[in-house]
Amino acid sequence: MSTNHDVSKLDDLIVTTIDSIRGYEHSAEHAEAGRYAAFFREMAADRTRVVEALSAKSRELGGTPAEHGSAAATLHRRWEDLRHLLGGGDEAILSEIERGEDYLKEEFDRVLKDHRMSEGAEGVVQQCYESVRRGHDRARELRDALHGAR
Repeated sequence: MSTNHDVSKLDDLIVTTIDSIRGYEHSAEHAEAGRYAAFFREMAADRTRVVEALSAKSRELGGTPAEHGSAAATLHRRWEDLRHLLGGGDEAILSEIERGEDYLKEEFDRVLKDHRMSEGAEGVVQQCYESVRRGHDRARELRDALHGAR
């Protein structure tokens, strides 16, 4: 199994997870009256640990992990700003967070279904996936709670 393939897949997940970190940090800054700011900061810290684990495995395999997210995610955060300014408030932020969580979970699912990954790389991805899955579920619960509070 190709180490280069493993490094490529790990690095894809690193970039996507960095996007998640930036999204949570951005959301923490814009949450109304700090309502969800603690959750967003906690999730950013958790995703930082995911990036650290993926980066360590990439370096172990000879890779040079990314340190920056994608341009598409930067545009996504600008879209979130616009929705917030137009009166979307926390509901708009949570909607965008959930959408980002869906995307991140799908990316991890794709890598875990790739049978060309080495056992060691797949093991790290699986461990990180558990964190991503928990975060995904928590974001959905917050959104549902917000909808139920109406």
